[in-house]
This record gives sequence, C-alpha cells and structure tokens, in this order.
Amino acid sequence: MKKNPFGKEGDFITAPNITRLFSEMIAIWVLTFWKSIGSPKKFNLLELGAGNGEMMKVIIETLKNFSGCFNNCNFQIHEKSELLKKKQQLNLKSEKITWIEDIKVNNSYPTIFVANEFFDALPIKQFFKKKEGWVERFVYLKEENKAEFKEQLTEIKEIEQSLNFEISKDQEIIEYSPSSFDYLKNICDLIKKNNGGILIIDYGYLNFKMHETLQAINNHKYSNVLEDIGDSDITYNINFGLFKKFVDQFNDLNSILTNQKKFLTSMGIVQRAEIISENIPFSKKSDLFYRIRRLIDEKQMGELFKVMLIKKTKNQFKIGFEID
Repeated sequence: MKKNPFGKEGDFITAPNITRLFSEMIAIWVLTFWKSIGSPKKFNLLELGAGNGEMMKVIIETLKNFSGCFNNCNFQIHEKSELLKKKQQLNLKSEKITWIEDIKVNNSYPTIFVANEFFDALPIKQFFKKKEGWVERFVYLKEENKAEFKEQLTEIKEIEQSLNFEISKDQEIIEYSPSSFDYLKNICDLIKKNNGGILIIDYGYLNFKMHETLQAINNHKYSNVLEDIGDSDITYNINFGLFKKFVDQFNDLNSILTNQKKFLTSMGIVQRAEIISENIPFSKKSDLFYRIRRLIDEKQMGELFKVMLIKKTKNQFKIGFEID
C-alpha cells in the first residue's frame, strides 16, 4: 500500500512490464471472448488490481484497431492501493477509464474481468492438522517490530459451513484467502446474471492437496515473512484446484485451465514477435525473444503461472485453452 512494488526499484516485475506483447495477447483474447458472448453493444472490461496501469494501457491501444469492440467497451479498474491508483491515473490520463471501489455496484452490462497477479496479493488464513485437531496460525505482534507465529485450536466445521464445501477433506494443511472467495462469489454471481467471464493469471498449482506457500519478497529476493513487515511484498501460491471446486458450486458456470506457456503460445505471441522483429536490429531482436522466453519458458514463468477462465457453461469458448 505504501510503495510501488513493481519494477527494478520495487520488489518484483510482472508480465506486462516484461514486454508489451503480453498485454497485446490479452487484448486479442478479450476481443475474441467478447465475440463469443455475442459482441454486446455495451460491455465492461474490468481489470482487478491494475499495477502501474501498463497492461490496461496496451489493451486500450490494441483494441483501438478494432472499433466495433473498442467503441462498445466501458473500461474500468478496481484498485485498493491509493498510491497505485495515482500511478495508473498518470499512466492512463489520456484514456477514458472509470475507477470503481465496489465491483458489485456496477451496471447490468456483461463484464469481462481480467486479474493478472491479483489474487496472490490478498491476505490468507493458514490451518495445520495436529493430533489435538485443526489449529489456525496467526501472526502475533509482541512489539511493533517483533512478530512471531502463534497457533490456536479452531473449529474447522464452522469454516466449512461458511464456505459451503469441505475444505479439510484429505488435507494436512489448509491455506486459502477468504477475500478471494468473496471476490469469486460476487464475480460468479455477476457472470450468471449479466454474462461475461473472468480471466485469472497467477502463479499457483493444480493438485488439490494443499501445502504451505506463504512467502515474502523484498528487492527481488525472498525474505522472512515476519521481518520487514510493511516493506516486503507478501504473497502465496494459488491453489487452482480449490478455485475450481469453489466455481463448481455454481450450476451454470464452469472453469477451464491451462498454463501461461500454452496460453500465450496458442494466442500467437511467438508469431507476433517474429513479425515485429523482421525490421529491427539484432540486439533488439535478441532482447525481445529473451523477454518472450521469460514469459513462456517452463523453467521460468511458463509453467509456474496458470491461466483460468470462468464463464457460463453454455459458452463453448476455448481460445487460449486448447489442449495439445
């Protein structure tokens, strides 16, 4: 909240800041998904947590080439950080965008939500299975700068009742974000009611068995979660199996999933890079492909990052999610 976590001066670099081609692929995906919901005359494109505004900027620039989609689009951003909101407004000052506080207080237009590295930033709860039962882990601030973990016995069944599914089944560790489920519930309700979908891009894993993934990053290096509180970026890995189970509660919605490598390559990022690089010097060409490799290499972001689409079941759309 108090500083810009992105870029060389921050704690980490996100995909839109590695190369603009990432955001171009998202724009083309938005265009094709918009067509799949019947090319509505009015629709919202709502980005959740827009970072420094770079992705939205490139999406708008790209969609300007497709006037039918662009003219019908109501561009929106949902951002909690006042500091980042100011950065976005500066970066997007020449564009027509609405910043919204509450995603529910919207309009009745279909909405395409885009969430790139949004859900991993939301606070989580952690539970551990012990002989005496389930315990919840808390951070205890003994003094302002001295934090430690404390554990407390908890009634897991009460939590499962509020979630509406058995989260503890076959688990030794539970790690989930109540805020994520609040967002997902509101978004799924809006998709059911008004049509649309949500594209989620985040690092995470697929197997339903949960493990502890809480981590802190400070100046591009891993750091102790209990140290430098307020100066480190705290994050966790999304359990996409859990997200899928949550979405399965909604009868007329479904989710499809792939990894970032498959998504970006099927959207044509390599071909786009080849077209762009035809008339540029070799040094710029090698830099471009180095950046693309960072996004799609399985040892870098290609496998670690997953891409999920939640949509209406009757919409057979699969672009970006085709199985090999």
